[in-house]
Amino acid sequence: MKKLLVADPLHPEAQEKLESLPGLEITLKTGMDEEELIKTIPGFEAIVVRSATKLTKKVIEAATDLKLIIRAGIGLDNIDVEAAKSKNIEVANTPAATTISVAELTFALMLGVVRNIGQAVVSMKDHRWEKKRLSGTELYGKTLGIIGSGRIGLAVAQRAIAFGMKVIAYDIVPIKTDLDITQVSLDELLAQADLISLHLPLTPQTKHMISTAEFAKMKDGVILINASRGGTVDEKALLEALNSGKVRAVATDVYEQEPPQDWSLVDHPNVLPTPHIGAAAKEGQKRAGLEVVRIVEEKLL
Repeated sequence: MKKLLVADPLHPEAQEKLESLPGLEITLKTGMDEEELIKTIPGFEAIVVRSATKLTKKVIEAATDLKLIIRAGIGLDNIDVEAAKSKNIEVANTPAATTISVAELTFALMLGVVRNIGQAVVSMKDHRWEKKRLSGTELYGKTLGIIGSGRIGLAVAQRAIAFGMKVIAYDIVPIKTDLDITQVSLDELLAQADLISLHLPLTPQTKHMISTAEFAKMKDGVILINASRGGTVDEKALLEALNSGKVRAVATDVYEQEPPQDWSLVDHPNVLPTPHIGAAAKEGQKRAGLEVVRIVEEKLL
């Protein structure tokens, strides 16, 4: 029997399918910190995580039989991939499963911030009628700059084009798509975009990719959307840009620390925050869970 540790909850249908696989012994144990993971992981040949469980170098070093790590999601920044490689442990993920979920949340954030929906909800809950103060802007005719044009970036672009937006994009590789997107340099994107949406993994190269120098190159009154990874934006520089008016508003689903230790960005009146729920749609989680089942069948059994 192959031993599999499920360290974060999966969609019920996926969990049921996993449990029906022959030759597999499954342990479901969630909410573990590093110390408990170190005690638990020896003896398991595979582990499934989402975003909550952190597979640090210490945890991976404690694994005696581990051959496979599966991330039910896109990013791998909660897994020490180099430590896994050093022990010949394969790392797999489900990069396509939650594309629509994240793209739709990105667009919800975009609409929410240009139409002041968050502030309007709070105002109405306080029984205030602030129709004039909460006047917003349209997306139609605006230039959207997409930084990172992988699956999610292109899905956002498709929705933006349907809204009548002009889409420009920056990526380090040529963009292959039939969509009406103009590929530009990063500097060109920063200078031209009315709204900027980030769709990047967090790597040493992308950490604080958007900081003081980049904000200086943006249009006055630009809007920033981030539903990728928090560390891609320098939050201290972002707060300065918000306070100066360089950035008119921000909608963000991600933060440098999650949950935040410093709530200054969340508390800013021109920030629309959500608690990293981009992939947290039932349909996306079902697709991710079922992809985990396929990976287990293919690589473990």
